[in-house]
Amino acid sequence: MSDQLTLAAEPRTEFGKGASRRVRAAGMIPAVLYGHGMDPLHIVLPGRATGVALKHQNALLSIVLDKTTHMAIVKDVQRDPVHQIIEHIDLLAVQKGEKLSVHVPIHLIGESISGTIHLLEVAALHVSAEATHLPESVEVSIEDLVDGDRIHASDIALPEGVELLTPPDALVVSITIPTRMVEVVEEVEEVEAPEEGEESAEDEAPAEDE
Repeated sequence: MSDQLTLAAEPRTEFGKGASRRVRAAGMIPAVLYGHGMDPLHIVLPGRATGVALKHQNALLSIVLDKTTHMAIVKDVQRDPVHQIIEHIDLLAVQKGEKLSVHVPIHLIGESISGTIHLLEVAALHVSAEATHLPESVEVSIEDLVDGDRIHASDIALPEGVELLTPPDALVVSITIPTRMVEVVEEVEEVEAPEEGEESAEDEAPAEDE
């Protein structure tokens, strides 16, 4: 579970593209906080601290505005398509005990046996958990797995209180031998195997006279 992170927000008083550019030039990020029937709160967040917070998937944020603290999670991040600068953030207000559905990245640990490769079929699991206990990631071990091994969503151990929403039979990881390696093995077998009707060296050797 990721730790709760505190961000000191300020009210946003100017709007429009020009105002947004000025906010970003001052090292801040425009944002909106909404949810639970509340009127949307238009705010600005500290750029550096917010950038650090965004490195944590499903981070629970404490947004402090005018001495009032709002718990929230990041719902959407809008970035400049060229420079990847954060242009705007949508925050969803949450409450303690409230259950949320989120996508949790899968991190593979370990190595399958030599000569095999792993294919990550699903990059994240869809799960449900309390807002204050959202997992940041899920670890899946592929240590010593062999060709043909499969890991499905139902095989993955989740933290206590986290419910799987991804279909249980969804394929997450498969272990296989690279196609090129299989082709090389088949070529070697073809070279070594005698053609039909061809005698081996042992069969061709003349029998010794008794």
